[in-house]
Order: sequence, then C-alpha cells, then structure tokens
Amino acid sequence: MSKSIKIRFNLGRGKNYLKWKIEYPNGEVSYIEPDGVQLVMRDCTFKNYRKTAQKIYDGADKTVCAWILCKQIEIRTDNFITEEQNRAYYNPRVQPNWVMNDVVVDGKTAPQLHTINRGVFLTCG
Repeated sequence: MSKSIKIRFNLGRGKNYLKWKIEYPNGEVSYIEPDGVQLVMRDCTFKNYRKTAQKIYDGADKTVCAWILCKQIEIRTDNFITEEQNRAYYNPRVQPNWVMNDVVVDGKTAPQLHTINRGVFLTCG
C-alpha cells in the first residue's frame, strides 16, 4: 500500500505513552488519547515484522514491529461505532502475530476498522 497512513498504539515511555500514533504520508505525526476519541480506518492492512515479533515472543526487549496501514482515517469525538465483536489483538509476548477470532491476520486486509479506547475492531455492516 503506497501513500498509506500508519497507525499503532504507542508503548514508548514519555508524554505520548498509551496514545494512538498516526503517521501520515507527508511525514506529519499526531498522537491521540484513546479515551473520548475514536479512530475509524478505511481500506486497512495488518502489518507485522514477523522476525522481530518472534524475537520478542522468545524474550527479547519489545520494539516497534506492528501497525495498521490505511488509506483514510477519520478521528471522531462523537457518533461512535459501538461494535465490540471481531477484535484484533497484537501482543508479541503472547503471540507474534495479529490475531482476530483465533486466526492470524498478518498481511490481511479489512475494509474498515475502528477503535474503542485501546482496542481495534472490524466494523461489520
């Protein structure tokens, strides 16, 4: 996906700890507090550096190795999507892949994803 927006949850210590990090194709970066805001991402792909994730799974220190790419993003402060089915999980300490409904989704696409606080969900319908 060329010229995609890159989204990940920031776990690096500091003022942006536990915020959504959004990197735009023009180089602009923003950090979004997950409470009271919803990200709606369209035309998405789950990305993962599998070798790095496996090292973390095997005990190495955590480093950035996964994100979501999307073509469009909407940042909502109201009119939230409330669906909490089909949650996508990523924690390389537990499983070195993106997982949804017990299925590895690394490299898979989704027409629309949305956040609820710190979670990422497939938007149905």
